[in-house]
Formats: sequence, C-alpha cells, structure tokens
Amino acid sequence: MIVRSLFITIIVVTLSLMASSSMAQDGNILGLPALTSTISESGGATYSLSLQILVLMTVLTVVPSIVLGMTAFTRIIIVLSILRQALGTQQTPPNQVLIAIALFITFYVMSPIFQIIYDTALNPYLEGTVTPQVALAAATDILKEFMVVNTREDTMNMFVEMAGEGPFEDTQAIPLSIVLPSFITSELKTAFEIGFLIFLPFLVIDIVIASILMSLGMMMLSPMLISLPFKLLLFVLVDGWAMTIASLSSTFIVR
Repeated sequence: MIVRSLFITIIVVTLSLMASSSMAQDGNILGLPALTSTISESGGATYSLSLQILVLMTVLTVVPSIVLGMTAFTRIIIVLSILRQALGTQQTPPNQVLIAIALFITFYVMSPIFQIIYDTALNPYLEGTVTPQVALAAATDILKEFMVVNTREDTMNMFVEMAGEGPFEDTQAIPLSIVLPSFITSELKTAFEIGFLIFLPFLVIDIVIASILMSLGMMMLSPMLISLPFKLLLFVLVDGWAMTIASLSSTFIVR
C-alpha cells in the first residue's frame, strides 16, 4: 500500500511538472515574462508559476538528503562501508550495490514508521481531508519521535546546552534544529562503535597472516593478498551478511 501510494504521488508530481513546463513554454512563445509577481490588496505578493516550479525543483534536490538523514540510512551505510573495508575487497560490493542494500534495509527498518506516516499524513492528504501543511507537520512529528528515541541522551543534552534552550516538556517540543544534529551525531558514534566490533576479527586474521609470513621469510609477499581468502572464508562460514544485517536492524528502536 505504501509503495503504491508513493508511486501515485510520484506520477502526480511528474505530470504536474510536465503540465507546468508546457504552460511555461506556451507563455514564453506568447511573449509573456518567465518571472512575474502580483501584489495583492493586502500587501502580499503572489509569484508566477515559473518561479514556483523553480523553488519546487530546488527543494526536491535537498529533500532526499534531509529524509535520508532522518532515517536509519546513515548508520547502515557507514557500517556496511566499514565492513567492506575490513574485508579488504576494495570496491566489492560496488558503491551502487552498497547504497541499494542500505536503502532496502532502511525501508525494512523504517516500514512501521512509514506505515504510520501513510495512515496519519499521506493518505488524508491524498484524500483531500487535510492541507499539505498539516500533513507535513504530522509526518515530521512522527519522524522526530523516531529520531529522539534513537538519539543518545548525552548527545541530545550537549546540543540543547549549546543552543541555550530547554528544558522541554516532551519530545515534540524539541525543535528540529536540535533533533537533527543530535540524531546524526549519535548515529555516527553508534555506527563507528559497531564498525569497530566488526573490524576486530578481520584485524586478528591480518596480524596472524603477517606474523606467519614474516616467520617464513616471505616479507616481499603482501599479507593482504594472503589473508583475503581466509577472511572471505570466515565471513561465509558464519553467514556474515545475514548476521550483520540482522544485528544492525535490531539496534534501532521502532515504536
């Protein structure tokens, strides 16, 4: 249901942009200016459709980064990148595959949150029962609650003290200007802690292989070249991908 609604929303936005573009082109052919503004009697300014499209396209370039920063994507992609480096497989899996894996795991972890957003914000907006501002505020509050729950308390307190605000009555009273940096900083710390624990067994294998090669006098042979098959074998034997993804998914608090 969520995927279908998102697909419908993308189609509607695309058709709207295509229709707006054709209208703007027709306006240019007729010699009308691309940027116009009208001053109302109350003193407010109403901008032309071309400027609205420009603002919309600018916002669309920033929104994906903001949305990804408000979800589980940051922690997942960092841990997977550290895992790839620990294995020593260079660009395997490639960046595109790694990002795709992180996106799919993020969708799995965030699916309960997305379902709540669909029920309380997106579906009422598509049915026309609420305004875009109300739907956006409801979706933001749901994501804010997820971020606050998964943010370290000491990190949150640090940013609250730096901003000189608080105390707050509840989590919804905390502004996004504090929640967003707190959540990102907390995710970075958690991701590197998990990455350190993942890196340790592979580091032990590298040290053992390097010691064996030095004792045999094979100092010209790269230890990384010899240890790579053993690390891959260990990772496959313990079902490393399933273990890493399952453990990583369980670190998030979703309620």
